[in-house]
Amino acid sequence: MSEVKISAETRTEFGKGASRRIRREDKVPGVLYGHGTDPVHLALPGHELLLALRTPNVLISLDVDGKTQLAIPKAVQRDVLRQGILTHVDLLLVNRGEKVTVEIPVQTEGELAPGSNLLEHVLNTLPVEAEATHIPTEVTVSIAGLEAGASVLAKDVPLPSGSTLAIDGDAVVLQVLAAQAEEAPAESAEGDASAEA
Repeated sequence: MSEVKISAETRTEFGKGASRRIRREDKVPGVLYGHGTDPVHLALPGHELLLALRTPNVLISLDVDGKTQLAIPKAVQRDVLRQGILTHVDLLLVNRGEKVTVEIPVQTEGELAPGSNLLEHVLNTLPVEAEATHIPTEVTVSIAGLEAGASVLAKDVPLPSGSTLAIDGDAVVLQVLAAQAEEAPAESAEGDASAEA
């Protein structure tokens, strides 16, 4: 789990106009909240934040007005047309040693059993509870040799130490489907009759 240091400024102006001004300065408007504290409105450096958010559930060490606080991204909004542009971020305050519930990306490794079977990701992410400073970046599931009809349940996914499931263990994460065979179009009776004439 990587920890990224970012300096942020508190902001006192709100609304669309203020947000546009912040974005023109290559900054991203954001809100820091949690632990029963009042929300703190921030302006964060756009490029640094974008790089940090490439890591899922990144731990951010925020320097706000000389005070350092730990936070994780809770909600990230991006420009609809230009996904590389951040428009707003919600950050959740965390403490070292505190347990948090996060969504971890599910990766697969290996090949399915021979045949034209399809792998369906029922869940692309798995909700887990982990210590705030040791959040795993992903979980990897082996699909080697799985045949049509097979499924992988949440309780079957190997979790990194210190992490526990935050979902029913019987929830389906992956399943293998048999490929649907295409039927050849049937010759019409009229076509046969016209061919004979």
